[in-house]
Amino acid sequence: MNKFEGKVSLLRSNKRHVIKSFLYLVLATTIIVLLSSFKFSEGDITWEKIDEGLYYAAYDAPIKSKFGDSKINILKIAPSLYNLNLLTAQENDGKTRTAKDWLDQKKQIAVINAGMYMTDHSTNVGYMKNFDVINNGRVSRDNTIAAFNRKNDSVPEFQIIDLKCQNWEQLKTQYNSFTQSIRMMDCNQKNKWSQQNKMWSMVVIGKDKKGNVLFIFVRSPYSVHNFINILSNSSLDLYNLMYLEGGPEASFYLNHNGTKVERMGSYETGFNENDKNNDFWDIPNVIGISKK
Repeated sequence: MNKFEGKVSLLRSNKRHVIKSFLYLVLATTIIVLLSSFKFSEGDITWEKIDEGLYYAAYDAPIKSKFGDSKINILKIAPSLYNLNLLTAQENDGKTRTAKDWLDQKKQIAVINAGMYMTDHSTNVGYMKNFDVINNGRVSRDNTIAAFNRKNDSVPEFQIIDLKCQNWEQLKTQYNSFTQSIRMMDCNQKNKWSQQNKMWSMVVIGKDKKGNVLFIFVRSPYSVHNFINILSNSSLDLYNLMYLEGGPEASFYLNHNGTKVERMGSYETGFNENDKNNDFWDIPNVIGISKK
């Protein structure tokens, strides 16, 4: 090979290298773009990534309800990346608000009911405390208390305390925010709600075995016992569950990174036996999330 042929060969080699590097860059960029909007399946649930540590799913319940679409809406939240915020009418001019208004006015990413409330439209049915403000200082007979805004890292960032298998006297000093309601699933993953003919729309809060917070909403009415079984047999890998609210008051609102989900309850046995409610009701207390 003469000197000229050697230069030509070198130029061709360099050109191939440049083209190959460019193609690798294009491929890597494409993969990054695809992963940013990636949807992945986990058993019967397909998750859509909304943001880092934030995933949304709407999946078809395997048991169909007599009303509605039988879809279950779930927001999975990594508590290491998001604050859980207890927002109450008591601390906000005494005003109740819709889930949408709570989210918009308090700049939240998503909100759900914080629990059932009394006829004064302010006081939680069970124990509720947010930092130094006590909404209801009485621990009721209900056996679960959601705890968040921890005071130190000796406890998980979020947990649903089971009063039957955990030390409440110790744990009540470790967090700043608490809301109490009815136990659905205990710390041994047992269904704790007896079967009944009554059914309603529901919003509940859960924790999976990896420590994620789960906001769970279903508009189509189910008996609570059956709904617990549906969730237990899904791929959620639940640790425990706590009931928050049912019927038309049940609310779930998400608005973040171009994903908006508006879900309000309707059916409730003995109160609103239809699937016609299409408006958020004013509610006094919500749990919201915001980025850390």
